[in-house]
Amino acid sequence: MNLIERMGLAALHRLDPERAHDLSILALRKGLVPLPGQPVTSGRLRLRLAGLDLPNPVGLAAGYDKNARALPALMRAGFGFIEVGAATPRAQPGNPRPRLFRLSEDRAIINRFGFNNQGASAIAQRLAARPSGIPVGLNIGANKDSIDRSADFAEVVRISGAHADFLTVNVSSPNTEKLRDLQGAEALAALLQGVLQARDSLKNRPPVFIKIAPDLDNAAIADIAAVALAAPVDAIIATNTTLTRDGLSSPHAPQAGGLSGAPLFERSTRVLARLYRETQGRVPLIGVGGIGSTEQAWQKLRAGASAVQIYSALIYQGFSLASRIARELDQRLARENITLSELTGSGNADWL
Repeated sequence: MNLIERMGLAALHRLDPERAHDLSILALRKGLVPLPGQPVTSGRLRLRLAGLDLPNPVGLAAGYDKNARALPALMRAGFGFIEVGAATPRAQPGNPRPRLFRLSEDRAIINRFGFNNQGASAIAQRLAARPSGIPVGLNIGANKDSIDRSADFAEVVRISGAHADFLTVNVSSPNTEKLRDLQGAEALAALLQGVLQARDSLKNRPPVFIKIAPDLDNAAIADIAAVALAAPVDAIIATNTTLTRDGLSSPHAPQAGGLSGAPLFERSTRVLARLYRETQGRVPLIGVGGIGSTEQAWQKLRAGASAVQIYSALIYQGFSLASRIARELDQRLARENITLSELTGSGNADWL
């Protein structure tokens, strides 16, 4: 982290978290954030995942750039791939403020945004106008007041899927009431059927991922794995935020919403490992949750991930984290004489 980045983060941390978030987006758009310009890449880091060519396996998770407002800058921030959104068919304001809390003592955040976004049409226009470069996917969700939430997911695909490199079905956000009910086997299978039919009507036929919660028992993980393989989906992202509050020190710990950041690492990695065991490596997994170092990214890969995503750690370490993890992964792969594909799942049993 250079001096400019350190000073910028210090200034943002003096502000209300949501205001700081919005200002960081604005700073990116105005070119005020120092960025590497190109992702770190090498023959060791490049991979093909669900038909997508990634320069490195370190991606940006959904939730940071909900409305795809800063895509040109983010595509120069060192990530191997980016996910924006979540998008819903209609614009919606989300939950009342305050709805974002910085738990500095725990290197974590709690959010209860509730899918606040400008709607699928506005986001599709920005996706269509983005420069060429790394893959950019869209996280899709349902409107809070929707009568048929499953139909909402397919509607977002129809509106914006032609401009996304991949689509992530988000049935795991804890901030839209009863949304996680859609993770049940029967409901999820029906939802995915509608999404895949909508996807198949598009010329580009982007791969479809699903994103699951960390608060699942082994039986639920097995059910999701079976549905994902049967659908079939192209990848699974594990995991979203958690509702648990174990071991937190911050006074904001009792706030409602989804917890992300450092405290989520072990819980999310165990779910990832179980999912890898249930799918037997037949569908790519993307590990997300609590990654703030190269070692943690390495452990996600050992547990079963083919790639990883980061977000909350950027609040504390800045955008240089993505390039640093990718560069150090490359060095460690060379040092240990192992490929990414060989690393994936090699330590799975350690997390079960």
